[in-house]
Parts: sequence; structure tokens; C-alpha cells
Amino acid sequence: MGSIQTPIPVRSSGLLENSCGYLLQELQMIWDEVGEDELEREKVLLDIEQECLGVYRKKVDYANMARSRLHQELAESESEFTQLLLSLGERSLPERPENRAGTLRQQIDSITPSLRDMRLRKRERMNQFQAVHGQIQKIKAEIAGLSEYDDSTSALKVNENDLSLKKLEEYQAELKKLQNEKSNRLQKVERYTGQIHDLAALLGVDSSMTITKIHPSLNELCGIAKNISDNILAKLEDTVKSLEEEKKKRIEKLHHLGKALLDMWKLIDTPEKERQQFFHVVNLLVVPSEKITKPGSLTPGIIQQAETEVKRLDELKASKMKELFLRKQFELQEICSRSHMEIPSPSEMENITQLVDSGTMDLVHLLNSMDEQIAKAKEEASSRKAIMERVDKWILARDEERWLEEYNRDENRYSVSRGAHRNLKRAERARVTVTKIPALIDMLISWTREWEEERHKVFLYDEAPLLAMLEEYIALRQDKEDEKQRQRLEKKKVAAGHNNLSLSPRPGTSARRIPNRNLNGSFSNASPTNRNLNGSPSNRRLSLGAQQAGTNSFNPRSLGTSFMQEGTKPLRHPMYAQSEYATHLRDETASVVSTFSGPLSPEI
Repeated sequence: MGSIQTPIPVRSSGLLENSCGYLLQELQMIWDEVGEDELEREKVLLDIEQECLGVYRKKVDYANMARSRLHQELAESESEFTQLLLSLGERSLPERPENRAGTLRQQIDSITPSLRDMRLRKRERMNQFQAVHGQIQKIKAEIAGLSEYDDSTSALKVNENDLSLKKLEEYQAELKKLQNEKSNRLQKVERYTGQIHDLAALLGVDSSMTITKIHPSLNELCGIAKNISDNILAKLEDTVKSLEEEKKKRIEKLHHLGKALLDMWKLIDTPEKERQQFFHVVNLLVVPSEKITKPGSLTPGIIQQAETEVKRLDELKASKMKELFLRKQFELQEICSRSHMEIPSPSEMENITQLVDSGTMDLVHLLNSMDEQIAKAKEEASSRKAIMERVDKWILARDEERWLEEYNRDENRYSVSRGAHRNLKRAERARVTVTKIPALIDMLISWTREWEEERHKVFLYDEAPLLAMLEEYIALRQDKEDEKQRQRLEKKKVAAGHNNLSLSPRPGTSARRIPNRNLNGSFSNASPTNRNLNGSPSNRRLSLGAQQAGTNSFNPRSLGTSFMQEGTKPLRHPMYAQSEYATHLRDETASVVSTFSGPLSPEI
């Protein structure tokens, strides 16, 4: 009864049949014993058969349901796998099972590992998306200026249907763009805050308080992330512009004060020690505004000190202005006097002094005008320098000429006396100097005319035209030369008459020799032998006179006519009066006579 080995389904059916047959046999035995009707027996057997069919039906239905669930599970796994492939952006997977053979359970078991791997990859990809998306949202919140940001995972919504690498790269590119923008904004914030610190230090303002007023996060002491929103950047930019405007205003104010200080210092001649205290203010005039960065250079205290100093100097200016005017007036007179230029008239200066005392004249304008006149006077003095040097040489040569004339008029100039040899040497030098006067006069006239043509004005020497002085000197010198020529002719006549008298004997005195008296009253004891050897005394004196005349000769044709002023005083009257000129001619005559009389002496 069951010793033969059969498959499980067959064995179960045989056991069932054996069990059912045994029970039917036992049932037949019972019926037989009881005497059950055949109809009743058929009915019972039919019931038993129906009940067996019901049990089988239930089992079959249950098996069908299990099979359906397996089919559904397999289909869902396939569907999920396919969806994961699509969401991850992958067309196929190497580990994906393509073999559909085997039971449902075998198929489910073959796809389960791949599905598990895909789910894991999806989870990792989701984490990547959430991380990138979270950073994007955070940076956007920072740019928007949101003080609080919820970075929890639940707050992040990621599209699970598109988790491809392409989409992830798009998110990463957006993140990188936002990071660059954030970096640029942070750099702007740093630049603006740095400018605020520098400008605040320059202007003497508390930079920390200024920055904190814009936003507390900008202060590093707060320890929170800096706000980089558009609003904060705009406020920072406005603050920097405001400080720049304030810097510009203060620089302009200090420039004005610096110029005022320079003008005051120049006007009242402030000592160097007092100026040093405000050199930092004056130096701002030559420093570009963008290079003024030293902390504390534009503080209100600096401006107040400069204003106080300008006010003090302004009060001091009024008391020293007259003194400065008189000093500049004296300086102008000194320049004009040294260069022999025209000096402002005393009456004009007196009128200006009265206006200064009355306070009706602008002193600053007056001093500026005086400075301009001094500058012009210096420039003109410089242009006159070369001419004035030659004028000085001419005046010295003229003085030597006068001394030589007086020396030649001295009857005892050849006598042996103390200092005579020095006079002889000076006379020799004076003759050399006098010979240079014509060339010097020519040069002076040429240079003076060029100067006058260039400047379109007359060259004045102590208020007298220099050309007039030179030309009058030329005329006077020519008159002297003409007078000397006339005296020489007269002297020749006198000498000839004297020789005739000395050669003709008088009655009763033929054997007696009378000594010759010269024109000056001296006697000549020269022997005839000496006279014969050296020529006649008259010839020697004439030769000497001719030599001196040659020394003083000069060609007036190269010079023009002009007007001469004696000395360095202004011309108020003619230089030589008629009586003086006559006396001078008498002196010249005596000098010429003295030259040709007396014993002969060595030539000078």
C-alpha cells in the first residue's frame, strides 16, 4: 500500500484514490448491513462527489490567484526596472536579464538583484540632485537677501522622473554660475567695505558703525554670513559715493584754505617755523585727489585748524599790509636805482600811501600790482645789464679822460716829487683807456638802438635818454678837439714870432744873450747844441702836441647827435653852462700851452 516510489502528484492521487476507495468500501459495507436503498446511496455518492469538486475548485482558484500575483509582481518589477532606466537616462543595463525562460518565480528571482541595484543607483542619484539643488536654493536665497533658509531634505523637491546625468549636469552648471555670481558679489562687498574703511579713516569717520548701519552681517565681528543681495550692494555703493563726495568737498575746502595760506604767507612774509605747521594742507594743492590716502588727512579737525589759521592771518594782514607795501616800494626803487631806470614819482607813491591809510584801496590787488611792477623791473634790468656794464666802463673812461686833462694842465707834472712816477703810470693807462672810448661809444649806440627797436621805448639813464647823453658827449668831445686844433695853430704862430724875436739882435745888446722865457714864464737854458741835435724846441713841442692830439682824436661821424647827462643825477638843467664851458676852454688852453713849454721831459 504505498511501497512503490512514484512522483509527488501521482503519489498524492494514488493515496487519495486508495483512501477514497477504502472509505467507499466501508460505506458500502455499512449500507449493506443497514440495507440502504440504492437511490439513497446514489444520492449520497453524488453529494460526496459534489463536495470533492468544490474542494478541488477552491484549490484551483487559489493556485490561479497565486499565479496571478506572481505575474503581477513580475510585471511590476519589469515596469519599475524600465522606469528606473528611463529616469536615470540609461537605455539598457548590462546586468539586465534578457532570458524569459523558467517559472515565474525563477524569472522574479533573476530580475530582483538588478532591480535592487537600480533602486540603489536611483537613491544615490537623488542624493546628488538634492545636494546640488540644495546649494542652488541656498545661493539663490543668499542673493535674494533671505536671512533664513530651510535646507531640510523634505523642503527640496526633485523630479524623480528625470534623474539623468544630463539633467544633473544642467543643475551643476547652474550651481557653478550661481557660485560665480556669489563670488563676484562677495568681491564687490569686500571692495566696497575696503573703500569705506579707507575713506572713513581719511575723513575721520567710524567705519565699523557706518558698515553696521548698512547691514549687521557685513561686520565681521557679528560672525554671520554676509548679505550679498542687490539691495545691500546698492547701499554699499551709495555709501562709497557719499564718502567720495564728502572727500571731494573737503579737498576743495582745503585747497581753498591752502591757497589762502600761501597768499597770506607771501603777503605778510610768515616765518618758516609757522608755515611748517600747515605744510600738510598746502601740499594737498599739488597732490592728485586719488593719491590722497593718508589716514586723518581730511578730518574736520584739520579743516578747523586751517580755517582758524587763515582767520588769524587775515586779521594780521591788515596791520602788516602797509609795511609790506613800503617794503616792496623800496625794493622797486632799489632795482630802478641800481639799473638807473625811471623811478616812480614821489607824488604818485604819496597818493597811494594815503589811499592805503584810508582803507579805500584793495591791498591785495595793490601788492599784486607791485609784484608785477617788480617782476617787470627785474626783467628790464636784466635786458639792460650788458648795456649798463658798457655805460659804467664809459663813465670810468670819461673820468680818466678828465683826470688826464687836469694832469696835462699841471705845470709841475714832470717835476721830481713824491708820487710823480705813479701819476706818470696812471697817465699812460689813462691815454690807453681814452683811445678805446670811440669804439665803446659806437658799441653803446648800436646796442642801445637795438634795445629801443626791440622794446619800442627810449633807453633812459637816470631819466635821461642814453643816446642823447652819448651824442652830446660826442659833440662836446668834438668841440674840445676843434678848440685844441685852434690852440695848436695859435701856438705855432706865437712860437714862430718868438723865434723871430730871439734871432734879431737889439741895439747895444748884440754881444749879450738873453735867456728865452717860455709861455708859462719859465726859462729855457738848453744849449744850441742840444737844440741842433734834437731839432728846434718849437719842433719838439709841436711834435709832442701832435702826439697828444692824436691820442685824444676820435671820429664823430660814426656817432649820432644826442643829449648827455653828467654823473648819475636826473637831468633838471643843461649839463654844461656857458660860463663853465668857457672856463673849461681856458683850462684846456692853459694845458696845451703848458704842454708845449718848459724843458722837455720823457714821454708818458
